[in-house]
Amino acid sequence: MKASRLTSGFLTVGFWTLASRVLGFLREILLTSLIGPGPVMDAFVVAFRLPNMFRRFFAEGAFNAAFVPMFSKKFEGGENAEGFANQTLNVLGLMVLALVGLGMVAMPAFVWLTANGTYGDERFDLAVGYGYVVFPYIFFMALAALFSGVLNSVGRFAASAAAPVLLNIFTCSAMILGAILGGEVITWLIWTIPVAGVAQLALVWIATERAGISLRPSLPKWGPEMSNLVRIAIPAALASGVVQVNLLVGQFVASGTEKAMSWLFVADRLYQLPLGVVGIAVGIVLLPELSRRLRAQDDTGARDAYSRAGEFALMLTVPSAVAFMVMPLPLVSVLYERGQTTSDDVAAIAVAVSIYGVGLPAFVLQKLLQPLYFAREDTRSPFRYAVVAMVVNAALAFGLQPWLGWLAPAIAATVSAWAMIGLLMWGARGYGSVARFDARFKSRAWRIIVASAVMGIALWFAALTFAAPLQAPGWRYLALLCLVLFGAAVYFGVGQLIGAFRLAEFKRSLRRG
Repeated sequence: MKASRLTSGFLTVGFWTLASRVLGFLREILLTSLIGPGPVMDAFVVAFRLPNMFRRFFAEGAFNAAFVPMFSKKFEGGENAEGFANQTLNVLGLMVLALVGLGMVAMPAFVWLTANGTYGDERFDLAVGYGYVVFPYIFFMALAALFSGVLNSVGRFAASAAAPVLLNIFTCSAMILGAILGGEVITWLIWTIPVAGVAQLALVWIATERAGISLRPSLPKWGPEMSNLVRIAIPAALASGVVQVNLLVGQFVASGTEKAMSWLFVADRLYQLPLGVVGIAVGIVLLPELSRRLRAQDDTGARDAYSRAGEFALMLTVPSAVAFMVMPLPLVSVLYERGQTTSDDVAAIAVAVSIYGVGLPAFVLQKLLQPLYFAREDTRSPFRYAVVAMVVNAALAFGLQPWLGWLAPAIAATVSAWAMIGLLMWGARGYGSVARFDARFKSRAWRIIVASAVMGIALWFAALTFAAPLQAPGWRYLALLCLVLFGAAVYFGVGQLIGAFRLAEFKRSLRRG
């Protein structure tokens, strides 16, 4: 695969992930407007995070890390990749079905373990009730992850990247219908989630069939390949899901303060836009590419793919992080301050957004560094590093809580993310030139940082100038759009001028891709 095709893969995944995140924004806007921070939204956050946590482990952790390299090697080598995928489908289906059964029986315990502060008030009973409805979503998502892994391995990224869009389309439609037709909006929302899971699974299953790979459920059979897959997948699940584990720790600490879980949830969803568009796109496309390059012993090609992915990640992530730190209040106010969400809620969310902004590059770089290990089927090293990062996160979250209250989890997540980056870079030293960025990356990286800093200064003064329009009903949307466009113009203009990137080169890659 040439660099242009690698870029094309990033853009394909990035486009659909962007569509999902934009619709996710609409979902959170509807959620904060129609329900708003409070007991009901806190309970929804607790309930929805349970299947979401396992989804991240299965979809973005274990299967990207373990299944994709193994399937890619079999597919490239003509070693009955379809049979391996079918065997995995059946074993995975049985395991996740058992997990769903456990969730149905032990839902109160799950809620207590992840949000102990809700115990004894109405949020606990609400979260348990919502959990019974939304937890089966994980079954459909885990199977969809396998089909998505197959599609990504054969170079077909569109369907798997588009599948999450369905969840947001379904949930947004449900909340709008609930508001129009009457009844509790939260009831419409929670019952729509498992239905959306069925639709997502159907989409990637059909796409896999069209790719010429036919997978059918049957009785699971355990063998050496499955043992090897599970051996690799278990540590990979934790290593890739460290962010989710940290969020759960944060939720546990914040659960003692009413509305705090809602505030952190909204802040988390906001920084998930660049994290999802850039980080997940890089991780999904880079892993199978590195696996193929290393199999062919093409270290030069692997290093080039790694460095170009790094450029792509920095080019979009660093300016986003600067914007979150420089102008969180206007951003959060325009997006969320309406309906049931007050100015006090907005102020709290904005502080959390600025803290998460400091950690955004680290969250994205994890998606870049982990494939270096996963492509070699080394999941034990990231596992060990993830354990250290989780200890750092927990120590800070619980340790700072008496002084900083509900903000402690946001600070802890940011610090632990950078700790994870340090460990991953230190551990990759033994991988030779493949794990070292090339001269072009080193030349452009510091220029990207300079362009982002100039943009940040310009945005700071522009936000002060636009202070009145940003608070004026109706005009505030146009004012925020102008700020965003102004920041983008400054960043790309300065970046082009000092050689942080070449827009003409980028356009050529698009045409070739």
